[in-house]
Amino acid sequence: MSALSQPPFALDPDRIVAEVEAAVTRIRAARAGIARVIYGQEVVVDRALITILAGGHGLLIGVPGLAKTKLVETIGTVCGLSAGRVQFTPDLMPSDILGSEVMDVAADGSRAFRFVPGPIFTQLLMADEINRASPRTQSALLQSMQEHHVTVAGVRHDLPTPFHVLATQNPLEQEGTYPLPEAQLDRFLLQIDVNYPDREAERRMLFETTGSTDARAERVLDAEGIKAIQQLVRRMPVGESVVEAILNLVRSARPGGGDARFKDAIAWGPGPRASQALMLAVRARALIDGRLAPSLDDVAELAEPVLKHRMALSFAARADGLTIGEVIAELKGKIA
Repeated sequence: MSALSQPPFALDPDRIVAEVEAAVTRIRAARAGIARVIYGQEVVVDRALITILAGGHGLLIGVPGLAKTKLVETIGTVCGLSAGRVQFTPDLMPSDILGSEVMDVAADGSRAFRFVPGPIFTQLLMADEINRASPRTQSALLQSMQEHHVTVAGVRHDLPTPFHVLATQNPLEQEGTYPLPEAQLDRFLLQIDVNYPDREAERRMLFETTGSTDARAERVLDAEGIKAIQQLVRRMPVGESVVEAILNLVRSARPGGGDARFKDAIAWGPGPRASQALMLAVRARALIDGRLAPSLDDVAELAEPVLKHRMALSFAARADGLTIGEVIAELKGKIA
């Protein structure tokens, strides 16, 4: 294992194991708390938690009625994070998200500007139907998602920590929507596809959600606990084989990345931020599963949600019926 792939972990192995075991216990309690409210979406829940524990932002894509909004609300409650929601609409302005300055007039007649924070000043922001806002408004999120602060009237305002954006998007209705800029898509650690629940989960849902009482989420973690786990994720060791797999996968997903079949099929591909995202995500997945280090299986499992929104196919490839999912499936098949 090289020095580059081995973070500065605590020297005491027993302490390392104790930290991981304590984190795993709390994470499992959080998963159980979410499962009491969200039925049959185990993969979605795990990927949302991976996003949070890796310190990133997530883009949830699914048709209406699949509990995307409920999931974000539940995660906020279970993780003990202050939560806010912005319903994105075509007339939403950047100041509606970031906040604005207002003029106060004192009793003596003096005037001064005062900053009124917007809904982005929260630890977990749900950007509902994010693609319905104009590119100008969507761009207001770029600085906050990357740098965790906003600048209004030339003054920097730091956001609460931790800060995460979980955005939702409906893949069906395209009228009145705007495609997300590539720079903004790249800020999302994972694209989380929310599919229909299986039959048994939907059967359970029928009884649990139509009775006289509804299951309620309870707080299991808190902001300080989340930050501690995020630091633990960054300290987890990564084997050289996993590092090489991440590099090979991401680099092969770029135009001219080495795979002859896709030489002309990929119009643009993932940059170094994708490698960073995959490195953090595989560590978080290993921790959720109670393991001390990630494996090649983690890389394969998270390849699509990390890469899917960071690449596009050429017109010729799309005309031939090729999909991004098929390209990623073939590329990740070569990393084992």
